[in-house]
Order: sequence, then C-alpha cells, then structure tokens
Amino acid sequence: MRLVVAECTVNYQGRVDAHLPRSRRLIMIKADGCVAVHADGGAYKPLNWMSAPNTLEEGEELWLVTNPKGERLEITIHEVFSDISHELGVDPGLSKDGVETHLQELLADNPEVIGPGLKLIRREYPTAIGPIDLLCTDPEGGTVAVEVKRRGEISGVEQLTRYVAQLELDPRLTPVRGVLVATAVTPQARVLAESRSLGVREVDYQLLRDPDSGDPRLFDHYH
Repeated sequence: MRLVVAECTVNYQGRVDAHLPRSRRLIMIKADGCVAVHADGGAYKPLNWMSAPNTLEEGEELWLVTNPKGERLEITIHEVFSDISHELGVDPGLSKDGVETHLQELLADNPEVIGPGLKLIRREYPTAIGPIDLLCTDPEGGTVAVEVKRRGEISGVEQLTRYVAQLELDPRLTPVRGVLVATAVTPQARVLAESRSLGVREVDYQLLRDPDSGDPRLFDHYH
C-alpha cells in the first residue's frame, strides 16, 4: 500500500462529473489497483475513488486513473508532503462471528439455497485481496462469488465488488457474478448491489439450521 499526502486538485469523469478544489489530502493506492482520495474527516469514506481493475498513469504533476468502463480520475499534484509505501501481504480477511461462520457452513452444504443449480467449488477461495467466502458454479458454467454476512451493508457490497473484479481477471473463471447473502440487507446496500448487477439473498438463519421447521429458501432480488 502506498500513502501520499499532497496538495492536490481532483476531477472525476464518469457516471457523474465531480470536482475537488485544491486542498491537502491523503491519496491511498492499494496493491489491487484501487485509488482513493481522503480528507481529514468523513470517517472511512473517501472523497473520491476508483475501484480495481484500473490503470494508474503517474506523471510529474498529473496522475490519471482510468478503468475499462471509461471512467477517469484526474489528480493534479501541486505539492507532495509525504510519500511512503508499505508491503502488507495477503490479508486473511475479516474474522467471522459465530453466526456468520455457521451460516457460511450451512450455505456451503446446500448452495442451492443461494440459487437453483449452484454447486460449491470451495469455501474461502483465495485471491490476491483476500479469501471469498464461497465460490460456486451455476448451471450455465458461470462462476458465482458469494459474500456471506449476518447483516448485509454497503461495506459488504463494496467487498463483493472487489472480489468479482479480481475473479474477472482470470479468463478461466469468466463469466463471473456476485451474490451477497445475509439474514438482513439494508435498503442502501440493496440499491447499491442492484446498480452493480450483484445479486442479493436474504435467508433465515434459524430455518437453515432446522430445515424441518419451514422452507429455508427466501429468494430476494437475485440476478
């Protein structure tokens, strides 16, 4: 990971156009290619960013980040105050609590709960940016990345987006689609998932634990 503190101006051209006037900011460049521009505030959310996969062309004053969708993030560097890099290695991923771990196990044993005809390839499928909870194949031969959460929020959608983009780099796995599975999904996460063509599943944990008590298949906004 590379961290640059600089006086900069930022312009984004894509789904909407956005402009950040000249100011001192933190530019974060991750090993997977994600570029994020942060201010000293606003909690974890960057002011602007470009998720992987993308290309960074670094000039003396202008940094240009582009992706296959035609989006552009232009960062004009006026003055650099700090430029440091750290090798973080492969992250083991977020530790699951008891419910998430058991939910993942239950879904791995019965992937058709997620979608008709799905078959498990493996749990904790390793990638350069962390393990994917479940990697499955569908009846058409496509690859399905499944992110399992107790509560589905925007952070889970972002995580799944990165995993799908990473898998799409391997031509042996394409086409790839993603599904967020949770016992509850927030409206904001649902809207974001739909805008990115990601599937959403809400499942009842108790019904999955005890199938005889009802039908564990709760289908919801699946693509």
